[in-house]
Amino acid sequence: MKTYPLFLMLAAMTAASAVSAQSYPAKPLRILTAAAGGGSDHATRLIATPLGVALGQQVIVDNRGLLAADIAAKAPPDGYTLLLTGQTLWLLPFMRDNVASNVTDFTPITTATETANILVVHPILPVKSVKDLMALAKARPGELNFATSGNGNSVHIAGELFKSMTGANVVRVNYKAASQALTDLIAGQTQFMFGVPGSVTPHVKAGRLRALAVTSAKPTQLVPGLPAVAQSLPGYEVASRLAIFAPAGTPGPIIYRLNQEIVKILNRPEVKDKFHASGIETVGDSPEALAALIKSEIDRMGKVIKAAGIRAN
Repeated sequence: MKTYPLFLMLAAMTAASAVSAQSYPAKPLRILTAAAGGGSDHATRLIATPLGVALGQQVIVDNRGLLAADIAAKAPPDGYTLLLTGQTLWLLPFMRDNVASNVTDFTPITTATETANILVVHPILPVKSVKDLMALAKARPGELNFATSGNGNSVHIAGELFKSMTGANVVRVNYKAASQALTDLIAGQTQFMFGVPGSVTPHVKAGRLRALAVTSAKPTQLVPGLPAVAQSLPGYEVASRLAIFAPAGTPGPIIYRLNQEIVKILNRPEVKDKFHASGIETVGDSPEALAALIKSEIDRMGKVIKAAGIRAN
């Protein structure tokens, strides 16, 4: 995959422009995102309304499904078309040939949200910690199965990263639907899974599954009492992230105006509470921090994806 240093993208933001932050915006904005009803759509709507108030212009949510990034990449770089998307934007080129748009087509604004997965096991499995699971997997090579649903998502990559970093011979069992993967795990057909919090938490509370750890770099307040996998497996980290971008070449003053306003919104208690209710943490970082995160994920996750031969559906 051909990539370009993201610092060049950030340098371009400082180029002289006839458009000033003081005169922006002079008309409504739109945020392109995935299909209506999903997590990206929900996040976009929580941000769009207060952003419109802050900017004094309407901010329209434009649901374009899988075409959102391609459409946004071709939009004028004037700050009136934004994109809210996940890490598929920068990881998909590792999983699919001839991708129409790439992260190099965009200028980072901010990371909006982060969601850690939860490592859960069937209660009959004789493990109470990540170290226990690692030891059991090594003692019983090829006997433990981990459930996934789809290719290249956080549930899948989390399992492949665990397999790669531990060297354990565990077997992936993939399902077409997340509900089916969860049903078979609860039934004991598979042994563990790196599940989405909203899906697995009710079963953990009911005793149908046992939670061992979260996949974020550090423990999260959204899942109190659980350690991070990284505490037993240093360097381990997987999270689903949503980030906001503008087309490449958007003037720097506009990028930083948008960053300031969106970060303020993400830090509002009422906005945080709405995201937290779904097991999602708000982030709100700088364009430079998002660019660094993307570079890190391309370097780190790209190796895992290539080694595992992951191809997108």
